[in-house]
Amino acid sequence: MDEAKARIKRAYSAVYSAIKPLASFLYPLRYTGRENIPQGPAIVCANHSNYIDPILVAFSFGRENLIHFMAKKELLSIPILGPILKKCGVFPVDRKNSDIDAVRTAMKCLKTGEKILIFPEGTRKNTDNAVEAKTGAIRIASRMGVPIIPVHIPRRKKIFSRVRVNIGRPYYVEATTHDDYLRMADELMERIKQCGD
Repeated sequence: MDEAKARIKRAYSAVYSAIKPLASFLYPLRYTGRENIPQGPAIVCANHSNYIDPILVAFSFGRENLIHFMAKKELLSIPILGPILKKCGVFPVDRKNSDIDAVRTAMKCLKTGEKILIFPEGTRKNTDNAVEAKTGAIRIASRMGVPIIPVHIPRRKKIFSRVRVNIGRPYYVEATTHDDYLRMADELMERIKQCGD
């Protein structure tokens, strides 16, 4: 393991340990499907309705499965929080434009055997089918030949109420046309929804 990767892993582990007690107190977590998590690179895709969602995904996957989060660039501009997130392997994406740098960073993480988290909806949504899914995760997974892991998080969450996160079975995609990407993005959201059924 190179030094940069080791630093990220140490920072990730430290932040994980620091915030887990409070997060678990506010949102008691239950999860299923951890046996579906493959070794090596993968793209984790979940629905998104709350700022706590990335943290719930991280806890569901466990400390041993470091996940690089793709987050809106505005989040990484917040004083104190931004630098901490960057040290933990979070990288920015410009949601208003085609962000080539974000795609390259994601591919670099996958090439080194890491996992990344992408929210296909692109932003927080409180209801299913409220927005057309973005195709970025499909494009990257198809190009890199890595599996997608669908994850379902309840959209409606209340503090101090149990939250159940379900991790689905990984699957591979092959796409060559824009229509393929659109169809498979819709299929991905359906797989995520089915994980919660």
